[in-house]
Amino acid sequence: MSTISEVRLIEIPKIQDRRGNLSVIEGETIPFVSQRVYYLYDVPSGSKRGGHAHIEQQEFLIALSGSFDVILKDGKNTKTITLNKPNIGLLIVSGIWRELKNFSSGSVCLVLSSGEFSEEDYIREYKSFRLFKDR
Repeated sequence: MSTISEVRLIEIPKIQDRRGNLSVIEGETIPFVSQRVYYLYDVPSGSKRGGHAHIEQQEFLIALSGSFDVILKDGKNTKTITLNKPNIGLLIVSGIWRELKNFSSGSVCLVLSSGEFSEEDYIREYKSFRLFKDR
């Protein structure tokens, strides 16, 4: 079973130029081929997103703009990571509960997922997540 120790920050290569910075995710930047891309934005102050775990899929989260906190749980341990740099992403392996909160004004969260949307891959209740981890 996955643990929080497997979740990690990954630096995305950054090309600096007087005209601005450019970051690229390709090849082996992340350990999976992205099958789905989505992003969260205009999140109202005080709102939370996430509140689920994936059985199989992995995700890579990036704060393209602004900042937000990612609360991670593996059934035994809890860890909070603040994302606030567009060239640093958070790899969340399967079997980890995640919640996103404390979105700053104008923040944008980009998510690259290892699979297409499948409701069967989601665990949406924390009680069910604990049962999944205890099996």
